[in-house]
Amino acid sequence: MGATLAEMAVEVLTTADGRAKTALGRRHAAAWFAARAEGTPLPIGRAEPPLRPARPARPELLPPREVPRRRPGSPQGRIALLHALAHIELNAVDLHWDIIARFADQSMPAGFYDDWVKAADEEAKHFNLICDVLERRGSHYGALPAHAGMWRAAEDTVDDLKGRLAVVPMVLEARGLDVTPGMIDIFRKAGEEDAIAALEVIYAEEVGHVAYGSKWFNWLCGRDGEDPKEVFHALVRRYFHGALKPPFNEEKRAEAGLPPDFYWPLAGDGDE
Repeated sequence: MGATLAEMAVEVLTTADGRAKTALGRRHAAAWFAARAEGTPLPIGRAEPPLRPARPARPELLPPREVPRRRPGSPQGRIALLHALAHIELNAVDLHWDIIARFADQSMPAGFYDDWVKAADEEAKHFNLICDVLERRGSHYGALPAHAGMWRAAEDTVDDLKGRLAVVPMVLEARGLDVTPGMIDIFRKAGEEDAIAALEVIYAEEVGHVAYGSKWFNWLCGRDGEDPKEVFHALVRRYFHGALKPPFNEEKRAEAGLPPDFYWPLAGDGDE
């Protein structure tokens, strides 16, 4: 087991199997918080994260345009929706461990690491919740093809912490706040209580992840004497490919510290 937090992060990033990756991440998160509680915090350290995290042989990763369209009105369509969500959650596990390892050379307060270890731990829980729902339906993560573009935001912001915070929690995870209520409705109409329960846990905890992004983005801008809104607009235009899509969940975004004047100026017309 890695002796520093950065080494722990790289161990997670270089573990391919989803269940093994999330189990290791959860053990490392527990070790980090146990050491903090005992007053003997683990060092942050330095470690070299891979440009791309290790991935299992399945699912087959396809260009976004080639991933089959999901039709959630059928049981198979809802399985496809769950599979896509499991893929998003696994990528989120790696994104949060990557931000720890990738930017360990930047001087950040201890709370920064607490927040991203907690977020990574919750994403691991989310992945496992969705995998459990899939397996109860006779499927599993890896049974269907998935989106190959999920890691692009990480590669684009490999040397820009503000850019990473702007694009990953404040755009991609904020998008989850917009679309999850509609997903919950799909499973409610189908009477699939276990899927609803899993999605409600995810929905509640994702607000915190967006809030961590907003908090640390604003902290960095404050440290550097910059206007957070102007910097956010510039970075999203640089790194995010396309306009932000309304409708926006303004209530949950506000709860996460994202005011409308951050995202509305970047909005398109909402067409998929």
